[in-house]
Amino acid sequence: TEGYMDLDAPTLAVAFRNGKVQIGRGEEDPNATLIDTRMTLTQCKWNAKGNVLALAGTQMSRTRDGEEKKISIVQFYTPFGERVKSLKVPNPTNVSNGISAMSWEGSGLRIALAVEAYIYFANIRPDYMWGAFGNTLAYAYNKPDRTDVCVTFWNMASNEKYTKYIKGVKFIKAAGDNCLLVVRNSVPAGAPATSGDEDEGEDGGGPKPNQHSLLLCNSIGSPVDTKYIDFVPAFVEMTPFHVIASDYRSIYIWQYRTQVSKLTSTDGGVGATAMLRRNTGRERMLDISEVSASPAQTIENYKPKTGKIKDPICAVAASKKALVVARESGTIHFYSLPHIGLENKFAIKPRPMLMRLNCDSTKLSVIDNNSILSILDLDSSKEGTEGSTYGTLLDFERKDAWDLQWADDNPDLFAVMEKTRMYVFRNLHPEEPCQSSGYLSKFSDLEIQSIMLDEIMATPDNPDKDMVLDFETKSLKDARELITNVGLSEATLFIEQHPHPRLWRLLAEAALEALDFSAAEKAFVNIGDYPGIQYVKRLSGIGDKMKQRAEVAAYFQRFDEAEAILREIDRKDLANDLRIRLGDWFRVVTLVQTGGGDDKMLIKAWNKIGEYYADRFKWNKAAQYYSQAKNLVKMIECLYRLEDFDGMEKGVEMISEGNPALMEIGRMFESVGMHKQAVRCFQKAGDIKAAIDTCVLLNYWEEAVKLAEQHGFSQIEGLLAKYAGHLLSKGDKLQAVELYRKADKATEAARLLAGIAEDVGKRQVDPLRAKKLHVLAALEVERYRKKALDLSTMATTKGKSVAATTAATLDTLMTADAESRAGGGAGDAGRKVMDNAWRGAEAYHYFLLSHRQLYSGDVDAAMKTAIRCAEFEDILEPRDIYSLIALTAYHSSHLNICSRAFIKLETLPGLAPGVADAIQTLALDIFKDQAPRNPSHLPTCYITCLDTGAPYFACTITGAAVLDARTVTCKSCGHLMLERELAKLGLKNCPLCHSSIPGINFSILEEEEGE
Repeated sequence: TEGYMDLDAPTLAVAFRNGKVQIGRGEEDPNATLIDTRMTLTQCKWNAKGNVLALAGTQMSRTRDGEEKKISIVQFYTPFGERVKSLKVPNPTNVSNGISAMSWEGSGLRIALAVEAYIYFANIRPDYMWGAFGNTLAYAYNKPDRTDVCVTFWNMASNEKYTKYIKGVKFIKAAGDNCLLVVRNSVPAGAPATSGDEDEGEDGGGPKPNQHSLLLCNSIGSPVDTKYIDFVPAFVEMTPFHVIASDYRSIYIWQYRTQVSKLTSTDGGVGATAMLRRNTGRERMLDISEVSASPAQTIENYKPKTGKIKDPICAVAASKKALVVARESGTIHFYSLPHIGLENKFAIKPRPMLMRLNCDSTKLSVIDNNSILSILDLDSSKEGTEGSTYGTLLDFERKDAWDLQWADDNPDLFAVMEKTRMYVFRNLHPEEPCQSSGYLSKFSDLEIQSIMLDEIMATPDNPDKDMVLDFETKSLKDARELITNVGLSEATLFIEQHPHPRLWRLLAEAALEALDFSAAEKAFVNIGDYPGIQYVKRLSGIGDKMKQRAEVAAYFQRFDEAEAILREIDRKDLANDLRIRLGDWFRVVTLVQTGGGDDKMLIKAWNKIGEYYADRFKWNKAAQYYSQAKNLVKMIECLYRLEDFDGMEKGVEMISEGNPALMEIGRMFESVGMHKQAVRCFQKAGDIKAAIDTCVLLNYWEEAVKLAEQHGFSQIEGLLAKYAGHLLSKGDKLQAVELYRKADKATEAARLLAGIAEDVGKRQVDPLRAKKLHVLAALEVERYRKKALDLSTMATTKGKSVAATTAATLDTLMTADAESRAGGGAGDAGRKVMDNAWRGAEAYHYFLLSHRQLYSGDVDAAMKTAIRCAEFEDILEPRDIYSLIALTAYHSSHLNICSRAFIKLETLPGLAPGVADAIQTLALDIFKDQAPRNPSHLPTCYITCLDTGAPYFACTITGAAVLDARTVTCKSCGHLMLERELAKLGLKNCPLCHSSIPGINFSILEEEEGE
């Protein structure tokens, strides 16, 4: 075999001549299936897909004369041992040994049988898993590279496909607007059976053994509802309102839709299904052996019986009103729906294999296991009348039948498939057959829809519309022939003799084409088409024949023809109205441009075309048409979708001020963080508060403050303070600093930075970070002072008098002074930074510089730089300052400086007793053998700074005092640098504030130094 039907399906068949067959999953399968064919076997063959096993042999049969005769038979089985069909093969002579050879066609659609010198070919009609509903065909097939089942939902009208991969699909049925998938829930091998209610597979514990899911799906394969059954279904049927699933004894009935076309499923979680099952009448179970008038029970009350049933179920059929169940003995049980009451029982001789009910449930077609079709009369209204055939088989029989479909609108009309021919029967009288091998899916309006499933399954990934065929009945063909070749009057007589809504509608259409309004009105009256009657009356009121023809062409959706007629009579306005009613705005533009309308209509058409493209997310084309229509607001919306913000900005400038749409456009800019453009939109719309709110939301506080000051919104200051306080309460001090910087509140930012730097310095962990923070605070102060001086300068250049200029300058300077003296929230550090901005940065700069010089071995320079730190006892820890001075002085042999540093250390307040004693002991060890003298003279400024903390000008590069050498002043921080050191190191940035030093020519400095 080349089969891949199912991973769990048996693939090994061992046949014995005595008729016994063992089917298993291998030679050691403990759960092999045993079959007794009751014939002498000669051949055993799987088909190519491994889903049908053919067993050929002979069987002795007794004729009517009592003579025994050997007959050849082929029996077909599923891989699970279920018999599907029996086929008798003729023997040319009675002495034949039967079928000597057998071979499947590769597609599995034909089988060749060799008997003596003859070869017989038999057509196989596979039982595909499929269902058609509406315009959708659902079918399932296996792929060689996948273990699950591929289920395709194909829209036969639009050719759209939706594919789902589901494991264990066993049945597909369709009716109404839904499709049913019966899926086996997988259970691990050896897993124990779970306990609980019917919802166990949904609520916990995993699926039960033999549990199956009933998936109700829509036309794209999305599940709408799900139910669970705890038996293996052998027969499944579906109607527009009910789902019936049955094994050989029990029948499950689910009313999934009511007569008001409402699904019975409820919204909810896991417990919703359990609640639904308690709803009486939605789900019922019955046992076929139950003989009461109301055998159906609720799910909770039904107790399945065990043991083998003597007369099992062999076929099931259902309609909107009835359920018919057949048993192997030929007994037919007739139940009413939806109440599920046993109405009657009937007995027939053949064993049913396929049953179908007609549209009013008065006739039942039965195809037995020998492919013989018979009709059972179920019309109870004839019961007791003379010549009644109620409950008996009608005098009707057809052979080799394999499919049947009743008409949806005529209880006496049905189509049946016999071999490769399709017959249509009206009142049990056949019409001319048609050649077809398709499966019947629908019979409505005198048209039969046949689906070529063999061709579809050959290429299931690419179904074609040509694989769906429509056949007309003889009456429809005859009526069409009469209308075309004879005339409406003769066709009317024929349709009156063979009335059907489809024929009357055909007559109405032909009468409209011929402008015979009386015949058309009569036809519409016969089918009860009230809108059609009104349409005919309106047409008859139009005096112009050409206009009438145009209206009829439009009625039959031949719109181009209708437009051509109207343009022929020079009525472009009516042609334009026709296209407007159709929504064909592209054609409207063409007609208007050729003289069929005015500019107002053209603008409307362009707007509609823009909406057409916008609905399809083609924003570029939509923007083009909105631009042509001068609909700037819609155009900007499309540009927003395209992220063309430059185009949006240009469009905003073309919108007049005060337009309410500017508010929405502003929010668009706001959503992408473009505050300037958003503010511009809000300002043009006249909503300054929205502009301020946007700046606040996007964290552009400087712009928000400016707008608030320009338009008198004092609330912005309170909002700024409140938000800053919130950040500070969370500990996000640096975020608060950034907030103040964006709001152009340099003084508050400087105070906060100084406070943070002070906290970092107290921890004595990262002095470099403390220096950076002090530098940032100082730069904020400098920025504020520069702004204040700029304001004072601006006040003197506006053409004022000298007195007014002086007063304005004084006012600005006093405001700046008040700002600098405000305490803020950073305590002493905040006030210090406003008084002397660079003091903290200087302290840590010289402190770090001294350490670097010490570790690099330049101890003399390190000592001089460390002495400069003596000024900053309020910033640096005094003990650290004088310890550094003593250390560097000792290593540079300046013992006098070292002695002075020890004196400072010994007199520091708050020293622990042990620390003071250790300092004195160390000083005694140093100076008991060495006099406190310096090896060379030091300038007075060093001694004064060490003793009193008096500051002096020091080079920020070396830390040495600036005496009479040439210097360069940093324009940012105002500190000095020795020119020679600057030239020697080639620095381009200030060592303290790291600002660039422009305009320095190092070659000139080096030449001057050499001279």
